[in-house]
Amino acid sequence: MRQLNLDQLRAFLSVVRHGSVNKAAIALNLTQPAITARIKKLEDALGVALFDRSGASLKLTKRGEMLLQYAEQFERLSDRVEETIVSREGVESHLRIGVSETIAQCWLPDLVSVLTRTYPSLVVEINVDISVNLRAALLDREIDLAILLGPISEYSVDNVELPGFELVWYVARSLIASDGQDATLLREWPVITYARHTRPYRELKTLLFERIGPDVPMFPSSSLSACFRLVEAGLGVAALPKALGDQLVAEEKIREIDPGWTPSDLRFSASYLGDPRSHIVEAAAKMANEVAVEFLGYKN
Repeated sequence: MRQLNLDQLRAFLSVVRHGSVNKAAIALNLTQPAITARIKKLEDALGVALFDRSGASLKLTKRGEMLLQYAEQFERLSDRVEETIVSREGVESHLRIGVSETIAQCWLPDLVSVLTRTYPSLVVEINVDISVNLRAALLDREIDLAILLGPISEYSVDNVELPGFELVWYVARSLIASDGQDATLLREWPVITYARHTRPYRELKTLLFERIGPDVPMFPSSSLSACFRLVEAGLGVAALPKALGDQLVAEEKIREIDPGWTPSDLRFSASYLGDPRSHIVEAAAKMANEVAVEFLGYKN
């Protein structure tokens, strides 16, 4: 038998977990031919077929199922060695992080800075999207760490709860209610808010119905920066993160109002799959919490 190597076993595990060579290649940041070649070399080294290729999808042979258990043990051992023996400067890895735009606008650069200082050889890939898409991407193993409105209630997911973002109502400085009362602005102007398929949108829609009525127009947007620009332009009112609004208030571009109530704080989590275990992903989730605490403590 020829010598096995971890790269071949990782390619094998990735194909099993993702169900296709194409998805495995994306996950490992390799080409499809590279994944195919590694699987072929692994099968040649073992002298057996690991996948049944007769059908439309790849299925493990009996030998492949046997190898899966040992390959997972190799993977866990390799991660343990990397965590406890290898110096951080020598760790070469690729970390795919998916983040909500609120995080991208606030402390994401600080997190990436900490990660790259801690692991100089780490390649960080960023994907900004709404939480529902980030959740799906994590469960499909398209990203390694999701920083989103959470936590994710799945047995396979570990969550690190992060500090929340206080929401404040904002309007343009020029926007005045007909009777001079802040609460009236929510009746006279559209409410600009987060994208339709998000938790903040659903909560705000319910609160507006209960407190004002069913006819309040809502302008959802998937871009947080666009929400602030629309408010600044005097096109509506919005409950947005104070951590981002403070600067615009200081610049006298918008102002805070108090209609007597606000939606609950935005609660985020750093979520990742517990299997396979990755000490780098776990460390990144803990670093996210530390960075968020420092950032929001400074802002508030």
